[in-house]
Amino acid sequence: MRLRGGAAVAVLIMLSVAGCKDTTGASGPGATTGGDSGANSGGGGGGGAALTAAESLTVKGRAPKTGYSRERFGTAWADTDSNSCDTRDDILKRDLKQVKFTGGTCKVSYGVLESDPYSGKEVTYRRGASLVDIDHLVALSDAWQKGAKYWDASKRIALANDPLNLLTVDASANRSKGDGDTATWVPPNKAYRCTYVAAQVAVKKKYGLWVTAAEKAAMKKVLSTCPGQKLPSGGNPTSAPSRFHAK
Repeated sequence: MRLRGGAAVAVLIMLSVAGCKDTTGASGPGATTGGDSGANSGGGGGGGAALTAAESLTVKGRAPKTGYSRERFGTAWADTDSNSCDTRDDILKRDLKQVKFTGGTCKVSYGVLESDPYSGKEVTYRRGASLVDIDHLVALSDAWQKGAKYWDASKRIALANDPLNLLTVDASANRSKGDGDTATWVPPNKAYRCTYVAAQVAVKKKYGLWVTAAEKAAMKKVLSTCPGQKLPSGGNPTSAPSRFHAK
């Protein structure tokens, strides 16, 4: 769950550097261009795509949390895109500015979150004493209760490491969210709410997760304030490589 402001858009450029592909090409929660290699993609679309997608989400009740554990979604920050960098560092590289590395071009040792999406403030990242989290926009326990419980392990691992579902944010703001959905939590930074909700809609549509009635109503309420909001697209395939396993 841990994971720039309202204008946060991941740069879609595929680069290659020695020993590690640069994952600035991985689509982030604000991205609206490029294709999607996963099933059930929401697509990029034009104005109003996010609200239209929210209206299309299946509504069901929240299933019990019974059986949930983080391990059901695989080892944290697995390198599912096979670029020799773990997912956490991939997302830090994508979202931070002034990035510095230790021991190569994968491990981020320093960076600046110039405008935290959730609080709007500037946050400095230092490895080992971090003030940032990588948030799962759709919390894994929320996903478990809305469909992921019934998936095979490869799909759960894919969700946990999909750049479309991951965002670098201020740790304190993120921890106030917990595993809440749109009905129970939205960012204090009002300027980011439409982007945030659109990203949650995109993830739920891509992976075929359902929403509760209260959650869908909350999504539509936020997105009705920005009827031209586009739907993010991209990210990783919805199945992780077979070498990855989960309990």
